[in-house]
Amino acid sequence: MTDVTEPLPVDATTRIRREAERQVTDRSVLHAILDEALLAHVGVVRDGLPLVLPFACARDGETLLLHGSTGSGLMRLATGQPVCVTVTHLDGLVYARTTFDSSMRYRSVVVHGVATPVPADEKDHALRVLSDHLFCGRTTEVRASTAKELAATTVLRVSLDRASVKVAAGPPEVDPDDVEPRSVWAGILPLTTVAGEPQPSPDVPPGTPVPRSILDAAARAAGLR
Repeated sequence: MTDVTEPLPVDATTRIRREAERQVTDRSVLHAILDEALLAHVGVVRDGLPLVLPFACARDGETLLLHGSTGSGLMRLATGQPVCVTVTHLDGLVYARTTFDSSMRYRSVVVHGVATPVPADEKDHALRVLSDHLFCGRTTEVRASTAKELAATTVLRVSLDRASVKVAAGPPEVDPDDVEPRSVWAGILPLTTVAGEPQPSPDVPPGTPVPRSILDAAARAAGLR
C-alpha cells in the first residue's frame, strides 16, 4: 500500500523539464487536483497514431477510475495497455505587460500507467465511487445498478504511482528590463466553472424538490464544498 505521506517519485518519465520549479511532489496536491476533476483525457496509440479522448473520472485511493461502455472501442484498446491520462484546471489568464510574458494559471496532472479493468466483484463499488464523485452522493437517491447495467459498463483503473503535478500560480512575472510603463495594467483574470439553474425533465411533477445531490454539485462548482 502506498504511503500517502511519501512524495511522488520523479524519474525520466515524470520529471517536468520546462519550468521545473513548478513541479509539485506532494501527494496531497495530486489528490486535490484529481478530486476536483470530473473529466480526464486519455491518450493511447491506435494503429501507430496517437488518440486522445475524454473520460469521466474519479480517484479511488491511489488509483484513478475511468468510466466507459463495454461497446467503446477506446476502452477495449486501452485495457491492459500503457496510457497517459491528463487532468487540467484552468484557474486564470495572466495579463502581463507584454503578450510574450502573458500566460495562464493552472493546476495539471499527468499520469502514466497501465489501464486495467476493475474485476466484476469490485465493479459495483467502483461505479458508486464514480457516481458519487460526479453527482455528489446521487447513489443514495436512486435505485442500485442492475446486473445488466453493470455488465454493460467498463471501469478501468490506473495506478497513481507514476504521476507528475505542475502548478502555475501567483502574479505575473516582471521582467526588470521591460520598458513597458507600470501604468499598463497587469494581473490575473480568475476563471471558474459555474453551475446554472437546475432544469427538471418534462415528466417531473411540479413542486418536486431539487435533490441534495444537485444542490451539493452546484455548491461544489461555486467552491463552497
